[in-house]
Amino acid sequence: MDQQLLTVNHLKKYFPIKGGILGREVGQCKAVDDVSFSVKKGETLGLVGESGCGKSTTGRAILRLIEPTAGQVMFQGKDVTQMTDDQLRRARRDMQMVFQDPFASLNPRHSVGRILEEPMIVHQIGSSKERKERVMHLLDVVGLDASHVRRYPHQFSGGQRQRIGIARALAVHPQLIIADEPVSALDVSVQSQVLNLMQDLQKEFDLTYIFIAHDLGVVKHISDRVGVMYLGRLVELTNKDKLYDNPKHPYTQALLSAVPTIDPDGDRRERIILQGDVPSPANAPAGCAFHTRCSHAMEICRAVRPALQDTGSEHFVACHLYN
Repeated sequence: MDQQLLTVNHLKKYFPIKGGILGREVGQCKAVDDVSFSVKKGETLGLVGESGCGKSTTGRAILRLIEPTAGQVMFQGKDVTQMTDDQLRRARRDMQMVFQDPFASLNPRHSVGRILEEPMIVHQIGSSKERKERVMHLLDVVGLDASHVRRYPHQFSGGQRQRIGIARALAVHPQLIIADEPVSALDVSVQSQVLNLMQDLQKEFDLTYIFIAHDLGVVKHISDRVGVMYLGRLVELTNKDKLYDNPKHPYTQALLSAVPTIDPDGDRRERIILQGDVPSPANAPAGCAFHTRCSHAMEICRAVRPALQDTGSEHFVACHLYN
């Protein structure tokens, strides 16, 4: 459990902004701006934040589904960003992704059997007979009937399609799965089924997850540690109990204060209303990116970007309040 499976160092992804008649680059959208973290084998790291904070881009840049602008991604001791196309193709057998939209990520022209078998064909796993047996096993593992093998994606519900997406990710025996908002488009009752399935599969196959979501309740249910992102930057990172019981960054405190509770006798957080809008990643504020909306902002916050530092017991916070 102490073995570091993935280490991300100073990851950046900037998208060029082009303008003028000649289409020259006139600026950059800093979607991911100097993000660093590590994930231990067998754990689940949750990434949360508002829409547009860069969490999905971080997940895709780790797998090089989009090319990082800078930084290092060490997976099993090898730098993913320096791999050749052939090396990356082989490495992707151990790194898979479950996408947010289960319908858009499944080929509508292929049957479920073909969808699940295709990754095994690409990675040359097993004979034709062994692959078809594996497909049947995967359907059983994710709670689908063997008769579904000949159906097409449009013939399934949203929850069933997400199960197919999970089965496809499992087809090549991966070690790391990056789940990008895997339950955000599903009904609440179906969300719990998919989350419980993912937890059961993690135990059965010794999987490691990076779980990307904006729903703090979902993240608390499934994660071991949680990282909070704001405007392309990681502002807080610690285990889920410390984060939910004692959030330190003002942005995390505001996020958690907005989580509804169904316990009338439970502790209620004072609601923190953030002023203003999220700044554009194409024109991020100097210093701390959150200072334009923070009630605790000091002069140093406007000029100096705070580093993500350990405030004790592996509770990392990027905030000048704790310097």
